[in-house]
Amino acid sequence: MTAIEGTQHLRDRETVVSLSPPSGEQAPAVAARSSAPTVSVVIPTLNEARNLPHVFSRLPRDIYEVILSDGRSTDNTIDVARALMPEIIVVHEERRGKGAGLQAGFGAATGDIIVMLDADGSTDPSEIPGFVGALLAGADFVKGSRFLQGGSTQDMEWYRRLGNWGFVKLVQLRFGGRFTDLCYGYNAFWRDVLDRLSLEQDDGFEIETSMNVQALRAKLVVREIASNEHRRIHGTSNLRTFPDGWRVLSTIFTVDSRKVPAPGTSPTRLAAPTSGTTRKAAGS
Repeated sequence: MTAIEGTQHLRDRETVVSLSPPSGEQAPAVAARSSAPTVSVVIPTLNEARNLPHVFSRLPRDIYEVILSDGRSTDNTIDVARALMPEIIVVHEERRGKGAGLQAGFGAATGDIIVMLDADGSTDPSEIPGFVGALLAGADFVKGSRFLQGGSTQDMEWYRRLGNWGFVKLVQLRFGGRFTDLCYGYNAFWRDVLDRLSLEQDDGFEIETSMNVQALRAKLVVREIASNEHRRIHGTSNLRTFPDGWRVLSTIFTVDSRKVPAPGTSPTRLAAPTSGTTRKAAGS
């Protein structure tokens, strides 16, 4: 059986969740932001065809758009994505790295809120309403934490835990804040936050740390919420513990020297393609 033959159309999703705030009450609208926002989900991929059926089946039904940012997959990732969701927006990113893929996806997003989601099944799409609820409650940027009460990880060796703890302490010393997790990429934010971030240097996994630190540096309202990280379902991770750890460390020491883009000029703010189309990322 091929990956496509094993898929189901998303109207038959196994999980149905709502994007309403967890309390069920209408959250107060932030100035110049919608109290009924549209949500874009950005998913960077590299050979994730076998994992997409699981991930897509757990997406909330009322997501506005899903953007798959593909980094030159050699399997049938894009075919599977389109079989599952014909209206999906596909962006081809020629540069290598998770950060490059995310930036391309951000540029294609048109929703009021952007959610970063991994394609390997490690981040649970059913947690998205919690992130959206925190944004509606007043946050500018919401980051998942595996180490808050209620959070967990099934996919982190002891030496990566130690490294993450060290990076958290270093960020606290340099920038303040009370983060409990740093190297975790399950984030959500209002799209206008992109104007406060300088991401063009972050082509790899360090983009997660860069965004977290820059949000803190920009004095945005940042909230952590508990999140549960699962094991990758199929395949092997592209994370290289020590080389990518070095990139994270370098980012912590250099990110405060970056200039914040002028409003509306961020390289990630591009015109989005229409649903179901394929495009190359700008500059590739």
